[in-house]
Amino acid sequence: MAGLLETIAVPRAAALPSSASLASIAGSSLSGRRSFISFSVFNGLKFQSTCSSVSFASFSKSGGNGRGARIVCEAQDTAVLVPAVNDQTWESLVIGSDKPVLVEFWAPWCGPCRMIHPVIDELSQEFADKFKFFKVNTDESPGIATRYGIRSIPTVMIFKAGEKKDTVIGAVPKTTLTACIEKFL
Repeated sequence: MAGLLETIAVPRAAALPSSASLASIAGSSLSGRRSFISFSVFNGLKFQSTCSSVSFASFSKSGGNGRGARIVCEAQDTAVLVPAVNDQTWESLVIGSDKPVLVEFWAPWCGPCRMIHPVIDELSQEFADKFKFFKVNTDESPGIATRYGIRSIPTVMIFKAGEKKDTVIGAVPKTTLTACIEKFL
């Protein structure tokens, strides 16, 4: 989820056409003064100066040097509290686990999956010493989803001693998942 938007190239103000050249392009008259766009503060994002190899040919009239900035999501690293598991790591991480395991089956395009991610992340912190938590992207690992009959996502399964013990389908409240986990402690 966090990997969806990694960077955006934003041209510097010097690389943008002046309001006079915008007026000639648009065929309308502007006041002749530059207007500035102010970005509101948004926690989790930061701007990094960078030299871009991208040529902004349409902005070359104003003397733009191709320099820009990158918007980087600082929350990318912290947003993924629950690690992913795939076809290659399934047996060792889930089936061979010495602790009970909660596995969330999800997909990046699934709205309810995005709603339940923070709940799973919270539970992974609360029960870190008693349970293991993993996420399976059903688009990237369809074999696992097929093996366990996943027909709807999000689906949460609990495994203990390598066997499937419980299943919860849908974006359910935290209390429902907590009750499921506590059954296997």
